[in-house]
Amino acid sequence: MTHACGFIVLAVTKVGDSSLVLHTLSAEWGRRSFIVGVSRKIPGGALQPLSLLEAEVVENPKSELWRLNSVSVPEPLAGIRSSIYKNSMTMFMSEVLYRAIRDGEGAGDFYEWCRRSILTLDALQSDFSNYHLRFLLELAVELGFSPTIGDLAPFAGENYALLSRFLESNAAESLLIPMSGAQRSDVASLLLDYISFHTESRLEIRSLSVLRELYK
Repeated sequence: MTHACGFIVLAVTKVGDSSLVLHTLSAEWGRRSFIVGVSRKIPGGALQPLSLLEAEVVENPKSELWRLNSVSVPEPLAGIRSSIYKNSMTMFMSEVLYRAIRDGEGAGDFYEWCRRSILTLDALQSDFSNYHLRFLLELAVELGFSPTIGDLAPFAGENYALLSRFLESNAAESLLIPMSGAQRSDVASLLLDYISFHTESRLEIRSLSVLRELYK
């Protein structure tokens, strides 16, 4: 049984010399992993963090690891792939999703929110340095937590006033709030701590250090 589906790439794992495992998010299955043969023609950019793919799913009743064929990239995300800053954000965002979302979670509306978030970052021409912070805040909402400043206060420390302003702003306004690189890193860390607390899983995000260096 085969059928076409849209996917968001969260991570890629190499399996031997001939196969890759794509860890993906889709509207149909939420987070799920699929195997792809590297001998097949895979379009450039298909394996980048948060790539938007279309592929044919080949179900296998004998295995939970189904296969993807005919992989294509309908949205090349040129605005992201041409920017080292945006690429670093997609590394961070994909790692957060990979570690925060369990297998089978994230189908339906959650997938659609992720897809919109990716396309919004791709389209932004400027003032996107705070985008990953807005993404974390919206992720908490999508996961069902909807934090208030009172909820975040135990995690905020000296960034309480800045975080309060961030929460009171709409999406567009929050991107224009001036922050130093250190402040962005601190706010990202405290939001990760908040999400970790509520998901009962420690989100140790290695790519946060890359953003810290880029946005000094």
